[in-house]
Amino acid sequence: MFQLLLAIIYLAFISLGLPDSLLGSAWPIMYQEFSVPVSYAGGISMIIAAGTIVSSLQCDRLTRKLGTGKVTAISVLTTAAALFGFSISHSYLALCIWAVPYGLGAGCVDASLNNYVALHYASRHMSWLHCMWGVGASLGPYIMGYALTGGKGWNMGYRYIAALQILLTVVLLISLPLWKKQRTAADVQDSDTAQEQNKALSLAQISRIPGAKEVMITFFCYCAVEQTAGLWASSYLVLHSGVTSEAAAGFASLFYIGITVGRALAGFLTIKFNDTQMIRLGQVLILSGILLLLLPLGGTAGLAGLIIIGLGCAPIYPSIIHSTPDHFGAENSQAVIGVQMAAAYVGILVMPPVFGLIATHISASLLPLYLLAILLLMAVMHEKLLKQTVHGK
Repeated sequence: MFQLLLAIIYLAFISLGLPDSLLGSAWPIMYQEFSVPVSYAGGISMIIAAGTIVSSLQCDRLTRKLGTGKVTAISVLTTAAALFGFSISHSYLALCIWAVPYGLGAGCVDASLNNYVALHYASRHMSWLHCMWGVGASLGPYIMGYALTGGKGWNMGYRYIAALQILLTVVLLISLPLWKKQRTAADVQDSDTAQEQNKALSLAQISRIPGAKEVMITFFCYCAVEQTAGLWASSYLVLHSGVTSEAAAGFASLFYIGITVGRALAGFLTIKFNDTQMIRLGQVLILSGILLLLLPLGGTAGLAGLIIIGLGCAPIYPSIIHSTPDHFGAENSQAVIGVQMAAAYVGILVMPPVFGLIATHISASLLPLYLLAILLLMAVMHEKLLKQTVHGK
């Protein structure tokens, strides 16, 4: 039963990745159909991100009331409804409206599932599960491409993904009894503690927990590095390293492949190394990649640096999540993971556009220094986190 539930969670993580890359793959056709500027995709993605932040902050309250299984099923169904809504939209305004449940469905399931895995499964599964997210994110554009090349249009691409999400919702509903059976004696004790408190922690209460601010900033910085590198690396390679646009686009995709493959490998490394060691290893790899970008070694070194940054990003996200119950206790982990997810999406919303302003008004060549500054802040905050939490040493 335990392994069956794990298999269902793996499917759920693939499902989480499926919708994430759909808008980017379909937008070149969608914006022409809706007669809006190509830049309007940013508005939709911001609404989705804002919804994700809101639902992440509410995740502790909902999970305490409904349980992880029900929250996951409801969230996936909400996402399925939003995807179907996208498929029947005939205006940009309609897309913006459907983007609200799109984001609300994504945030809570992400935080709730991550907390459940952190509490009940080994660190290697956290890495492999996030690798499965990468598989889903890669499959999404493929399914959309299948719909487009088959002459069915972008609408049908969204419907295909919506149908898969509905199928997963059925599986999750059938599996609800399994979620209740996975309780050890420690889980019961933690559950009793939570029942005694029986109140979701407010943001102010969470922020007063030792180490909470540090882990939020750490997560903010990690996602800022990942998203800024992914968004601006191609431009940096073209403008600064003399790489052709075609080559830069091809190698920039290796950044995300590096993250996905890196998480598959990280799962095996976690058998020998703990979460703290994996996070530090990732930070050292990111630093090495940034130095390759900085040094005047030519375009090949820049491309290698980009791939190494991707490999370095791989273990950090799942290791921070998996270490949360150890740092903050099982009774607080859901609340803390919720605000971590919110902080992550704030980093995604804010930091890549900030570098866009720097690139526009100063120079895109500052990308390595920008990433280096964020990385250093991340490392400092993570070390402070370890000093302030009982189990962090």
